[in-house]
Amino acid sequence: MSSSVSGEPLWAPFRPHRLIIAIALALFTVGTITLNRYGWQQSLLFLIGGLLGLTLYHSSFGFASAYRKLLVHRDARGAIAQIIMLAIATVLFAPTLAAGTVFGQPVRGAVAPVGVQGAIGAFLFGIGMQLGGACGCGTLYTVGSGSITMLITLVTFCIGAFAASLTRQLWVNLPALPAISLADNLGWFWAVVLQLTIFAALFVALGRIFPSAKALSSPPLTSSPPLFPSSLTQLIYGPWSLLTGAIALSLLNWLTLILSGQPWRITWGFALWAAEIASFLGWDSTSSPFWKTANAQAALTNGVFADVSSVMNGGIVLGSLLAAGLAGRWVPTFGPSKQILAAAILGGLLMGYSAFLAYGCNVSGFFGAIASTSLHGWLWIVAALLGTAIGVRLRPLFRLPN
Repeated sequence: MSSSVSGEPLWAPFRPHRLIIAIALALFTVGTITLNRYGWQQSLLFLIGGLLGLTLYHSSFGFASAYRKLLVHRDARGAIAQIIMLAIATVLFAPTLAAGTVFGQPVRGAVAPVGVQGAIGAFLFGIGMQLGGACGCGTLYTVGSGSITMLITLVTFCIGAFAASLTRQLWVNLPALPAISLADNLGWFWAVVLQLTIFAALFVALGRIFPSAKALSSPPLTSSPPLFPSSLTQLIYGPWSLLTGAIALSLLNWLTLILSGQPWRITWGFALWAAEIASFLGWDSTSSPFWKTANAQAALTNGVFADVSSVMNGGIVLGSLLAAGLAGRWVPTFGPSKQILAAAILGGLLMGYSAFLAYGCNVSGFFGAIASTSLHGWLWIVAALLGTAIGVRLRPLFRLPN
């Protein structure tokens, strides 16, 4: 166990912000009680969103930063953690999706067509998340931890997703294969075996090429926590290792699948928020081919509190707020330069628009898709990494460090 000169553990928390903790807990209490009118599952999903936010913050589990570190600094620890997360999620998802129902509720994976539209969307998303400074879930948990700059990214993310929904018909006729599920084609057992084999190969390859990948107790803040929390105090106050974060995220995504009937997703909630605001301002939703469909009209009528993605997105923000308060690190921050502001706006718009094209951001289009054995999830990550390679070269133009 590492320790400082004074003998105090290096990962010991700063003094917790009691006011922030109280505010977060009060909002969780009010939200849980209020959402119960939409069903007990909605209240539980709100709390799961909170646990996702806490996990993302305590483990500093990033997707955009992990890809940047891999390509720029040859640091593969974040990528390795994602491989472990995907492997665990694949094993958890398989029997659940194979059963088709859980406690009488139908469940379905994140399976989408494999085509040019998805590839273009994921490629642009790779660029956008490097300019915006975070991915979909990263935007939410960074907002909760006090980043005002990331709030701008969040707003433009919503605008971009809404814009994509209005122009969806421009992309739907691009060449594409039907949705391809490895489980449907190989059977669940062999699909899981194949994916675990790929994960193992990637794990070994990254470990050989990037020696830093062997150290999964990476320092998310200023220290190196153990692979697993060594005490209840560290579990509550953090920080956690990337490995702990990977395990927690896979379990929480699996619980989301069981409770909501589908894997964790984010972008749909952003599009719905923007559509609700546009409707309030006088926009006619029936003028849009996408929004006039029965499902979209039902979502607009029922409102954001009845929407799983929206409720969980809100839970993520509050969970990270709570985590930052517990860690004593909630400090409002803002990057005042025009270049950083421009990057936040452009990155958010790109992410929102492209995530809608790619059938989801890193959470649904990648994490949930691969855990569901959908081939489009593998296409997503390849295209997103190519976009990331462009994005990291554009960052210095906006005075963003790599």
